[in-house]
Amino acid sequence: MMNQFEKHVTHFYDFIGDRLIIGKFCAIAKGVEFVMNGANHRMNGVTTYPFYVIGGDWGSAIAPVKDELPLKGDTIVGNDVWIGQHVTIMPGVHIGDGAIIGANSVVASDIPPYAVAVGNPCHVVRKRFDDEFIAFLLELKWWNWNIERIEANFEALSSGDLSLIRKIDQ
Repeated sequence: MMNQFEKHVTHFYDFIGDRLIIGKFCAIAKGVEFVMNGANHRMNGVTTYPFYVIGGDWGSAIAPVKDELPLKGDTIVGNDVWIGQHVTIMPGVHIGDGAIIGANSVVASDIPPYAVAVGNPCHVVRKRFDDEFIAFLLELKWWNWNIERIEANFEALSSGDLSLIRKIDQ
């Protein structure tokens, strides 16, 4: 299944220069689609239809320069993000570390770290933890630990007892 991931990244063209960056330890469910900046069309003409990509006689249509396209930058998924089934992630969105995106959501704007977000358009419904604990986790950055340290701390990382993670020697 891993070798089919690129089928879920649509409208990606090298000449645009945008990137899809996915952090460590992310859980990405079936049917997730990453829409890249190549899906954007020039909006300052009478039509948004891209005649210039058709070729033949239509290839003489004026192609936009990059500055005329609504490019939104890189799409970034943080570390330890869970993206539910059939989510669509629009160009240039940043999803923070530890966020959860509910199934069938359309993410068109940034989602902060450790937020639970759902819907179309996707919006934050709650934080996973209080601000103090979120700051602690963002400083901890467990996803950068070596595998031995992760394995030695499975209980603290997996448990609902949040006090266990605070006891880890930093």
